[in-house]
Amino acid sequence: MKIAYFDCFSGASGDMILAALLDSGVNLETWKKELAKIPVKGYHLHVSKTMKKNISATQVHIEIPSEHTHRDLKTILSMIDSSSLSDFVKTMSARIFTRLGEAEAKIHQCSIEEIEFHEVGAVDAIIDIVGACIGVELLGIQEVWVSPLHLGKGFVDCAHGRLPVPPPAVVELLKGIPVYSTEVEGELVTPTGAAILSTLAKGFGPLPPLQIQHVGYGAGRRELPIPNVLRLLIGESASPVEEERIQLIETNIDDMNPQFYDYVIERLFQAGAKDVFLTPVIMKKSRPGIVLSVMASEEKIDSLVQVLLEETTTLGVRISEFKKRMVLKRETLSVSTPWGEAQVKIRWMSPHVKIVTPEYEHCKRIANAHGIPIQKVFDHIKQEAERVLEVKNLT
Repeated sequence: MKIAYFDCFSGASGDMILAALLDSGVNLETWKKELAKIPVKGYHLHVSKTMKKNISATQVHIEIPSEHTHRDLKTILSMIDSSSLSDFVKTMSARIFTRLGEAEAKIHQCSIEEIEFHEVGAVDAIIDIVGACIGVELLGIQEVWVSPLHLGKGFVDCAHGRLPVPPPAVVELLKGIPVYSTEVEGELVTPTGAAILSTLAKGFGPLPPLQIQHVGYGAGRRELPIPNVLRLLIGESASPVEEERIQLIETNIDDMNPQFYDYVIERLFQAGAKDVFLTPVIMKKSRPGIVLSVMASEEKIDSLVQVLLEETTTLGVRISEFKKRMVLKRETLSVSTPWGEAQVKIRWMSPHVKIVTPEYEHCKRIANAHGIPIQKVFDHIKQEAERVLEVKNLT
């Protein structure tokens, strides 16, 4: 599995992310042809080499002579959706802009439809976001990891006035993500940079086991006491096993209609649970009861507890932390079938050995809709997924 690790010792901005990807081996002409599919005109792109504290890096500068347009989220999403970009680039670009819109709406206490994107809706940010997604796809990156983010300190002037560093939008976007600050003055992480990394990343923390194949450096625009570059390491995973911190939420219930558990479990998964399970127990006064257990990452705790308090008869929950959980690397792949799109789960035993399992609900839906035995549907989807993966490996 090809992994990208963004080392953000000097923060991250949209143009630094883009520059780091280009510096890591993206073919510039191919990238420009893909970028031209987005209906944005009137800009000049300058990609050059520069030095930052004796480190050679790529710098991207987008020249926009007369860009003063404010765009709402609907307009930007329409631009992306109407283009001929790949499904991956469309989907990820839309998610990034939607996260930006949600963050701004929360800060300004308004609906997302009312948000005008100012700087992040300008041409340069559209190019940064869409261009970064194109770069990830062209490099064949399957998983993105990010270091803790260096935020900087002080104040920054923007369209909303003079704001503290990090700006409110950055703080909102980086909730639940490890960050730190030093004596370095200035805005090191921009809203665009925070949105891109927090959307693309599978996790944040130290460098995962990796056989490094490419290294890229994306230069920032200012001179700092430290090298103002974003380092990108790309390589094959050296281990099929991932480590993650996990939280366990539990509550004992003995007075709820058991028919409700199906609905509660569905709500918990929608709120971000990694796993939910029920364990029968004997409670006080010899009453039969259920221990409802929910496994989740730390940033999902509040929303999951809220579901439990709203949807069950519990009066409270208990939360435990497991500092390490070992899991096989896994991903989801969408494949085309004669009956429409279907998803499969892929578990990686090693960089070259995988287990492919079609999603049961997709198989069930197709079998019911077309009157086909579910085993036939399962086998066909699995064979098609394995064929797609083989083609990807060859290319």
